[in-house]
Amino acid sequence: MRSTGPAATATVKRVAQRVVAPSAPTPGGELPLSWLDRYPTQRALIESLHVFKGRAGDEAAESPVKAIERALAAALVSYYPIAGRLALSDGGELVVDCTGEGVWFVEATASCTLEEVDYLEYPLMVPKDELLPHPTYPASDPLAEDSVILLVQVTQFACGGFVVGFRFSHAVADGPGAAQFMSAMGEIARGRAAPSLMPAWGREAIPSPPTASVGPLPVPTELRLQYLAMDISTDYIDHFKARFLEETGHRCSAFEVLIAKAWQARTRAAGFARGSPVHVCFAMNARPALRPRALPDGFYGNCYYIMRVSAPAEAVSDAPLNDVVRLIREGKKRLPSEFARWSRGEMGDGGDPYRITSDYRTLLVSDWSRLGFAEVDYGWGAPVHVVPLTNLDYIATCILVRPSAHKPGARLITQCVAADGVDAFHRDMMRLD
Repeated sequence: MRSTGPAATATVKRVAQRVVAPSAPTPGGELPLSWLDRYPTQRALIESLHVFKGRAGDEAAESPVKAIERALAAALVSYYPIAGRLALSDGGELVVDCTGEGVWFVEATASCTLEEVDYLEYPLMVPKDELLPHPTYPASDPLAEDSVILLVQVTQFACGGFVVGFRFSHAVADGPGAAQFMSAMGEIARGRAAPSLMPAWGREAIPSPPTASVGPLPVPTELRLQYLAMDISTDYIDHFKARFLEETGHRCSAFEVLIAKAWQARTRAAGFARGSPVHVCFAMNARPALRPRALPDGFYGNCYYIMRVSAPAEAVSDAPLNDVVRLIREGKKRLPSEFARWSRGEMGDGGDPYRITSDYRTLLVSDWSRLGFAEVDYGWGAPVHVVPLTNLDYIATCILVRPSAHKPGARLITQCVAADGVDAFHRDMMRLD
């Protein structure tokens, strides 16, 4: 773990904060949210850091702060619900009140270069909360973030590079939806007058199961899971994909290989008893499962399904990796039928599929590599690194992201084993057998 050199004394100073409103008049009134949007855990603000190299010495050009603030204000004209506030309707349901108030915007500077903090590769050499937007609110409005939909911070580094920190309400957008909004900002920052893909609300297309019940919220535990980021080479991925093809005659994806490997490695490292059930849950884009009841182009709300795959611990820890890959693949194939049954209110024995649990036997997986964050360009090129952040260190998570621009392959960001199992988990992940 590196902590020497200038990075050890790097400081971030927030120099201004303000609310950025749409740059033109927008409609008012309340907009309904879908069943998925209103799910209790969606009230969370999803946090991420997006690292851009920038250009040093380009004093004549518009600064990243000004370009992004300008683009944000213009994008909010089309995406006007994001400039509103979450509220309760007269019937007691969560809605978006299109007030046009705007989103919080924080401007900051860092005393170091991005190179000195390793472009925010792990370990994070600048505390994440210094790079995320945390405005100071008036004493009269201490709970403002309960209703705010988006907060943005742009931190300018001494090298000309910058980091954009987002805190985005999951109630209004899922991963692809958030990336769609950021891409719209990028287009406008680069000179377009409006997004090339206009947003659509379209929440009525999302099923509202007639008998769906909501499982309990995750219960905090004493267990603290350790953060570990691993860069995985293309050779490593190709090795396991080739083995699967040779044995089965079928191709598998990098996602299937990496999630199977992580599930197996953590099951071994945790030492679960034989016969005890272990689970891996991964969020799948449910847009294809809605056909022919298609969503409108430009939809940016929640549309995903959490697929659950279960097996006895020994069927994961002791099996050849190809068998674990098969379990993942079979789970993915169940999406259309399971989503259709859930839509009809037929929950089955598994209960609420959207429930997030702190049960240590369950690994929650997210794939950020195809959401669109890695392609966002504000005029300085695509990000060199996108950092998803987690706040609950008692829920076992594994996030697949694009690696840094100069590292082909994949990156796994995990927080899924206790401290005494980290070394064993990491060793097993690196093995090619």
